Amino acid sequence: MKRLGSRRQLGALVGAVVLVGAGGWFAGTQVRSPADAAASHNAPKAGPVTVEVERRSLTATVVATGTVAFTSPRPLSLAGSVGTGAVTSPAGEGSEQRVTKAPVAGTKVKEGDVLMTVNGRPVLALAGPVPMYRAMGPGATGDDVKQLQKALRRLGFDPGSAGGTFGQATATAVTNWYRNKGYEAQQPSAEDQQQLGQLQQAVSSAQEALLTTRSGDAGDGSGTGAGTGTGTGTGGKASTGTETGAGTGTGTGAETGTETSAGTRTDAQSSTDRQVQAIQLRSAQKSLDLANTALSGFQATYGTKVPAGEVVFFPELPVRLDKVTVKTGDAPSGPVGTVTGSELLVEAAVPGEDAELLRRGMPVEVTTTGGEKVKGKVEAIGSAAASPGTTGGDGEAATGAASEGSGTGAADASDGAADAGATGTSGTSGASSTSGTDAASGASGPGPVQLRISIPDPGPLAGQAEASVKVTIEVGASDGKVLTVPLAAIRTSADGKARVQVERDGGVRDVSVTVGLSAAGLVEVKPAGGTLGQGDKVVVGK
Repeated sequence: MKRLGSRRQLGALVGAVVLVGAGGWFAGTQVRSPADAAASHNAPKAGPVTVEVERRSLTATVVATGTVAFTSPRPLSLAGSVGTGAVTSPAGEGSEQRVTKAPVAGTKVKEGDVLMTVNGRPVLALAGPVPMYRAMGPGATGDDVKQLQKALRRLGFDPGSAGGTFGQATATAVTNWYRNKGYEAQQPSAEDQQQLGQLQQAVSSAQEALLTTRSGDAGDGSGTGAGTGTGTGTGGKASTGTETGAGTGTGTGAETGTETSAGTRTDAQSSTDRQVQAIQLRSAQKSLDLANTALSGFQATYGTKVPAGEVVFFPELPVRLDKVTVKTGDAPSGPVGTVTGSELLVEAAVPGEDAELLRRGMPVEVTTTGGEKVKGKVEAIGSAAASPGTTGGDGEAATGAASEGSGTGAADASDGAADAGATGTSGTSGASSTSGTDAASGASGPGPVQLRISIPDPGPLAGQAEASVKVTIEVGASDGKVLTVPLAAIRTSADGKARVQVERDGGVRDVSVTVGLSAAGLVEVKPAGGTLGQGDKVVVGK
């Protein structure tokens, strides 16, 4: 039994040695040095890299990143100072202008609304084509007055004739309008009343001087008549030569000569007095006329007024207060904020070579960061897109520009000229065809070109001002499905003709092609010599 156990142990040991040896041999056959591995691999045979020809539809697009903004941005400023409103006020009141209620950003402003208050006085919004540039009051005439009268009529306050002259009916309409807004219209100030009193006193003084001059003239005339009568009576009673010489009666030749000499001197003096009195009378009359003229001129402008700083004319209403640059207590000098239209647009920039493919009126697809899509169209390209404003404003200040036919300024639409512009159409070839008046002006070159895209129906863009969006503009499309190859497959021969290399029958052959629309790295091709079909393999590299 002991011998049998020893044999089993020896067999097990031999088996283990055999297994270890077999494992080592197998491992040795699988492990190779890097040099052996490199030597066992041969370099692949060189050959062309090919891609199959496809038949598909192509759409060429220009893609850019844009920003949502409101239309017609323009600065808001006051044309002058506000008034005091009081019938009487201390001298110098209101000379220091301070904002007492600042405008609020995001507010929608309609015609007749109060934008802000300065020194407790309202700054009111009106629509019209003429900027506010002066105070308007009784006697004022001009297009700005006519514009005010039309606005008052639209608001329901009848100014009488809208002929452009500020009369009593206009003053009454202004007074009623202000009272309706909770304010008093600007009445004559204490200085105005003082000046009126001074002018009235000047007229009274001139009248008194004229009456005094006329009275003096009448007194001098009666005195002369009485002296003559006395002289005649004395002459009649005289009996001596002296008395006869002093009188006007008959006497000797010597006495008559003396009488004639004295009479001549008296007549000359009377003539001079009459000339002086006439000059004095004319001077007094002229002083009265001048005083009356000054009084009449002042009275023509005396009464209810609209101060220059209390009305702002906008090109169109309503508008939106976009930004505000003043706060309560500030002086309202310079721009006090920015206003925009209530419609949205998208501003973007594209490379110059892409801009050459664009025209006004091209459809645009705007995609939000959330994937929502909105339709728009190209409204302006290049320098035209760089100008603020999209409808009628075109960069004009907020104190005046033409109102649109729609909205509150419709009554004034006939005062402005309508814009005329043709809309171009896009070609379907890959060439940059920009003929026509709507092609991008100044768009050539590598620099970026500005675009302005109108959004008729903002939809998901509402409330997303200043948000970033993706802009996609279709500039061409193929006529259905066409043969397409990668751009890398196109070769140009020495004669300038395009060709592709087709792998066929174990070799590579050149096939002349006509190139069409290109998009997304592919290009439309038509065989111009030889055959080319879907599924053929074209060489794109080696």
